[in-house]
Amino acid sequence: MKPWFKNYPDNVAHEIDPDRYRSMLELFHDTVDEYQDNTAYISFGTELSFSELDRLSRDFAAYLQKYLSVEKGDRVALMCPNTLPFIVAMWGIIRAGAVQVNVNPMYTPRELRHQLNDAQVDTIIIFSGSSPVLAEIIGETEVKNIIVAGLDDLVGKGLPNPDVAPEISSYTPFMEALSTGKSADYFEPKIRHNDLMFLQYTGGTTGLSKGAMLTHRNIVSNMLQFQEFNKNTFRIGAETIITAIPLYHIFALTVNGMGFLSLGAKNVLVANPRDMPSFVKTWATSNVTAFTGVNTLFNGLLHTPGFDEIDFSGLNMCVGGGAPVQDAVSDKWEEVTGKRIYEGYGLSETSPVLTLNIGKGDLYVPGIGVPVCSTDISIRDDDGNVVADGESGELCTKGPQVMAGYWNNPEATAESMTEDGYFKTGDVALLDEHGFFHIVDRKKDMILVSGFNVYPNEIEAEIAKMPGILEAACIGVEDANSGETPKLYVVKTDPDITEADVTEFCRQGLAAYKVPKLVSFLDELPKSSVGKILRRELRD
Repeated sequence: MKPWFKNYPDNVAHEIDPDRYRSMLELFHDTVDEYQDNTAYISFGTELSFSELDRLSRDFAAYLQKYLSVEKGDRVALMCPNTLPFIVAMWGIIRAGAVQVNVNPMYTPRELRHQLNDAQVDTIIIFSGSSPVLAEIIGETEVKNIIVAGLDDLVGKGLPNPDVAPEISSYTPFMEALSTGKSADYFEPKIRHNDLMFLQYTGGTTGLSKGAMLTHRNIVSNMLQFQEFNKNTFRIGAETIITAIPLYHIFALTVNGMGFLSLGAKNVLVANPRDMPSFVKTWATSNVTAFTGVNTLFNGLLHTPGFDEIDFSGLNMCVGGGAPVQDAVSDKWEEVTGKRIYEGYGLSETSPVLTLNIGKGDLYVPGIGVPVCSTDISIRDDDGNVVADGESGELCTKGPQVMAGYWNNPEATAESMTEDGYFKTGDVALLDEHGFFHIVDRKKDMILVSGFNVYPNEIEAEIAKMPGILEAACIGVEDANSGETPKLYVVKTDPDITEADVTEFCRQGLAAYKVPKLVSFLDELPKSSVGKILRRELRD
């Protein structure tokens, strides 16, 4: 008997059947059959029903198969914000039997090139506003098929849209792909449990991201775990969730994009959550019952005029993840909305949900809560030994939602697993006397910026390319807006280099959230006797 089972609601099972569905496609068919005429998604005020999603995704899958020769197992990149094309393309990719490679639309050319080449992608669906980045590096990739999506696609309200980069001369508009696929034959491939569904790229300590291989069984399992664990909260077929965290991120992808769809929920998409006033207006007219977010998003809404005037009487679930939710934000959120933020924990490698802090009855203990059904957590020391309850160690986990491994990287896969088959998260945690888990610290030097993993090695490797820089070291420091932000310590050989010069150089090769906000110049960096830079001394 696991010590956390006492915190499970009485009617919640300790185990789920991960083989209940043969694939996410089977779960998709069951869902659209049951909720045909219900609204599945809303974007810019335009509604898409479950039956329309079924029809359009079928057309897109047929286009991929017939005109682009996409076959089962091929990797197809999807690089779009939270819009209807993302949803339709996603299910079209899945229905074609392909493996979806989720790409951040804000990536720099360097980051995009690595991901496309590592995943061996030759087909990409991309937001027009991101096309200039692709144009810069397409000649250095295997990409030969480009489908361009716009904000107004499937919305039809004349929304303004960025132009496609002029260097991209050969591409297919998303709406043309749909209309062409409508008259094409579609052949549903036979998809099994262990077939890949997503390549979800996660930051690497070497400076290069790795593709976590998520199978249909992984995602089905996490759907069923999420549903079972929250069965007393959800109202099947009657939920409305607002999705502002990006769908290319594993949190929104699985929980919002898959989980709530399988509940027959209405999903309100927010394409640009940085436009907080518009976000608040959308919320105010949507009768929201559920919301998932990261600390910065909760905090941003609380500081946006008009948010505290919304009617929150229908709101019955708020989940925070991606980064720790600060107590001050959580307390203010409950004061304004009347609902507590329940924190969850997971990683790209775990599909992602491992724990939730929704307890039994009114019992609430701050932290990451307890493992979801069919999930085991073991806290271990550096030698792999299980530590006593209450002691800190690396959080290691086993469950049907844990990835099949890293794409084309058996060495990294082996390093991430214990000898007895537990995935090593790299996070330091402890189990308290009440049977609840808490994250103590991160074992590695990862920095969490608004829920996104940022690795110092990647930033250091980038700034090392700058003329006039001798060496640099990066650490994370607290930030009121993003939770943490990168700070760069630099030793320069060119005395004329300024903080602004360093920041601008980083901006050319790194996504915006990875660019150091703070730069300090030192005469030398602290090092060990063997010459290793000591980041911990910089933190101290």
